[in-house]
Amino acid sequence: MGLLKLVKIKYSIFILLLFLFSCEFGQNGSRLLKSDGTRDLEQILADGKLIAVTEFNSTNYFIYKGEPMGFHFDLLKAFASHLGVKLEIIAENSLESAFKMVESGEVDVFANNLTIMTDRAERVQFSVPHSQTRQVLVQRKVDSNSGSFAVRNGVELGGKIIYVQQGSAAAIRLKNISEEIGVPIVVIEMNNYEADELIELVASGEIDFTVCDEDIAKVNSFHFANIDFEMAVSLEQNLAWALNKQSPELAAKLNKWLEGYLKTAEYRIIRNKYFENPFWAKRILGELTKIREGEISRFDEGFKLASSKISWDWRLFAALVYNESRFKHEATSNRGASGLMQFMPSTANYFGVSHNTDAQSQIQAGGRYLNWLEKRFEDSTITQDQRIKFVLASYNAGIGHVIDARNLARKYGKDPNVWDNNVDYFILNKTLYSQDAIVRHGKLKGVETYTYVTKVFDTYNHYKNIVPE
Repeated sequence: MGLLKLVKIKYSIFILLLFLFSCEFGQNGSRLLKSDGTRDLEQILADGKLIAVTEFNSTNYFIYKGEPMGFHFDLLKAFASHLGVKLEIIAENSLESAFKMVESGEVDVFANNLTIMTDRAERVQFSVPHSQTRQVLVQRKVDSNSGSFAVRNGVELGGKIIYVQQGSAAAIRLKNISEEIGVPIVVIEMNNYEADELIELVASGEIDFTVCDEDIAKVNSFHFANIDFEMAVSLEQNLAWALNKQSPELAAKLNKWLEGYLKTAEYRIIRNKYFENPFWAKRILGELTKIREGEISRFDEGFKLASSKISWDWRLFAALVYNESRFKHEATSNRGASGLMQFMPSTANYFGVSHNTDAQSQIQAGGRYLNWLEKRFEDSTITQDQRIKFVLASYNAGIGHVIDARNLARKYGKDPNVWDNNVDYFILNKTLYSQDAIVRHGKLKGVETYTYVTKVFDTYNHYKNIVPE
């Protein structure tokens, strides 16, 4: 072998090791912190992970047909990609709780439509504005023949009962209006209610008024035709993200990125997708109701039954199926896999199903297959979370390749009972070891399997964020 080729191989192995380290460090609970308990850009880059909190609603962050989406979710993904790190999302609909996460250093960024206010600026630092909006009064449309009238100016708010999100800029604005007009406005701040839910209550007649950002009201008007949001209660306001005050380098990096990104076609496409598309908004808001009720897909009952027999969280089972078939019963692959569970013909035949077997039977067969795989890893020294990763890798690549990777780990001084930073390395690099005498099941494009395990867990974490257990 030539010297140049040898150097290239060693360099490739080094890069793969570096990639593995940067992707997995921090996933096992370890987070680099500064001495004051906070994190800045240096710690984020070393961990290979940006941790952000945002709201679960129709625009920020939601699940649509099994896939995570949202305006702030998409922006966060773009920023994390710019940094070269993974993104970890926490869903929190209490503004106060989210601000506390930023202050304590639990999260790196609070991504939301946050109005820059003096009291908030004493607690956190804000990014440059990512957009602007104004606050509007949301009420039901009035039939002109009924003899009643819609509220059209601030004076008419006197004596009204208005429900708003707790800790929101709307609550402060309404209190200021009350002082300006000299008449009390009854402002009821709702904890763990975000704007979408309050608008829905207005539309259904359960409450008469709420105040929120005009962008949010507009999106909801595509779904609720009976709401009126013509009356503004504020001037245009800048909206920004919040960061810990001890993260100046992260703030500088974010601001520089935003200043460039907000001018791009990519940003305009994202914004139009979530705020200017009536057809899209109707579909999302319809799906959101199902998600709030705990539904991921129309196959959930089957997932719950199958997962109960293998002691899995049903949302993990759903995450696996989503990554296999996108919940499409008729899905087929160019490799010959078919159905919700994407069984290869031999596996399907073994478990008594075929490509045209009904969905619920396929799901139950999938549960039996996962149970069969789990029994292959019943070593008491393998923890449950690591065992699940072995099972997922086996589901994707076949158990033989995982056995090879465990044997390689044992041979080369790694822990064969731990996936993270141990067996996963030998899955990722199995082709390099294909001539090793201990390998019995040939070559493998291991990056696909490595990525598959990561994707299933990422999807599972999104489902845990949003869907009740």
